[in-house]
Amino acid sequence: MNTWAFVPAGGVGSRMASATPKQYLEIGGKAILRHAVERLQDRSAVAGVVIGVASDDRWFGELADLPVHAVTRAGETRARTVLNGLSAILEFAGESDRVMVHDAVRPLVRASDIDRLVAQGLPAADGALLAMPVIDTVKRVDESRHVLETLQRERLWRAATPQLFPLEALHAALSNAVEAGETVTDEASAMERAGFHPLLVECAADNIKITTPSDLRLAE
Repeated sequence: MNTWAFVPAGGVGSRMASATPKQYLEIGGKAILRHAVERLQDRSAVAGVVIGVASDDRWFGELADLPVHAVTRAGETRARTVLNGLSAILEFAGESDRVMVHDAVRPLVRASDIDRLVAQGLPAADGALLAMPVIDTVKRVDESRHVLETLQRERLWRAATPQLFPLEALHAALSNAVEAGETVTDEASAMERAGFHPLLVECAADNIKITTPSDLRLAE
């Protein structure tokens, strides 16, 4: 069994208010995407990394030295981008192989958390994902942002990445969701829709997704 990693990197990062897609902005003199990919490449459990980039991407060429296994084209949504990547991986992967999908803009994931995900996720038939327990008080609001109720947080978690699943099962789950026109915001959502129950593996709270300028400053 091999575990492949896929990094969807076709986003434009509109909330970052930058002419450069956020995955190519730098932290410590290094592109965010490079940080994220290197975190995966450093783990012995990862057989190879595949990246999905937009067809009009003019920045990825600056990272041409990254030893990735393959580069695929992004779709109009994250789900389609991941589906394109999984289809490419299926061309050379084995039937029992797994895939680890990781956000291009989560450059701070810890090596120990990736190792824990592999250790707990590979034996899990329904796959697994890194996540963080909710520690803040959570409110549900109406359209005008008036509070309707306070939610019980004991069983609430914030999903993160990487997310690790059987390759063929995730491909089928995403295909069905896309064909049905349903929006899935992460791979676990597609698996849940297909009737699976992925395992949550706790990770450090600093495994943040860089979305806004303040996130970038925090990551620095």
